[in-house]
Amino acid sequence: MAKEPMRVLVTGAAGQIGYALVPMIARGVMLGADQPVILHMLDIPPAAEALNGVKMELVDAAFPLLKGVVATTDVVEACTGVNVAVMVGGFPRKEGMERKDVMSKNVSIYKAQASALEAHAAPNCKVLVVANPANTNALILKEFAPSIPERNVTCLTRLDHNRALGQISERLNVQVSDVKNVIIWGNHSSTQYPDVNHATVKTSSGEKPVRELVADDAWLNGEFITTVQQRGAAIIKARKLSSALSAASSACDHIRDWVLGTPEGTYVSMGVYSDGSYGVPAGLIYSFPVTCSGGEWKIVQGLPIDEFSRKKMDATAQELSEEKALAYSCLE
Repeated sequence: MAKEPMRVLVTGAAGQIGYALVPMIARGVMLGADQPVILHMLDIPPAAEALNGVKMELVDAAFPLLKGVVATTDVVEACTGVNVAVMVGGFPRKEGMERKDVMSKNVSIYKAQASALEAHAAPNCKVLVVANPANTNALILKEFAPSIPERNVTCLTRLDHNRALGQISERLNVQVSDVKNVIIWGNHSSTQYPDVNHATVKTSSGEKPVRELVADDAWLNGEFITTVQQRGAAIIKARKLSSALSAASSACDHIRDWVLGTPEGTYVSMGVYSDGSYGVPAGLIYSFPVTCSGGEWKIVQGLPIDEFSRKKMDATAQELSEEKALAYSCLE
């Protein structure tokens, strides 16, 4: 029996990440090889022509799972009936801009999109915010869409999680698929804390702790952390453009695991609404280790936290509290 199509919204769809993301969704990377999709693509009026070009290419690619495309600059049309919303559109920081200026622009964007999603999306719509500052944009969206359950509003830290897996895999010269359970704590920013204390690698003699195999605490507590924290900047330096392919792929991973579930014994990182777990202030969107089952995420509880980790986790929580205050001041 063929499944009913799911409607997936991508905002900022004519941009770099959007252009990498929509073919992945249409090919079944996000929701599974047997799940038909209808793509809803939203962008701003100056990008309308480019957006139409993306729609033409989606038609030209003849994706068997793609059952329809809505390409629009109208936020209500874009949000109507969507089951999954991937919020890639935002206002990027430009040279000479203060953080408050960027925050103010994004607050107004996310306020408007929150209202449209709340009024027009399908019940139980799952929302993933990608546009930076992702955690705080997600918090604003949650505030202005009170009828969307707080569990359904998340932000992307899977890109950082995947970057951490990649660094460990390269360091140990093992397959990335054999590394699991790294954790990204906190903000999708340079204060995030990539934590390998609970991570393992599959070896011929069973699963071994990453810390034991790397056997270099100075690297794991220093260069490894800064490499993951600053990987986005390194890619901009190399490509003269920000991460698009990896961001799009990670967004697919985030939604796929959320909808279809995480493998037994594996956890992933998601920016979710804090309930006070691990001493993180409630009311922040903070990246935690989670497992997913039946379309719901659950924070992994009871992991031991050492003093080094505690300091890093508190520092990124502090930054998020400051961002939250800044965002709220933009509303006044």
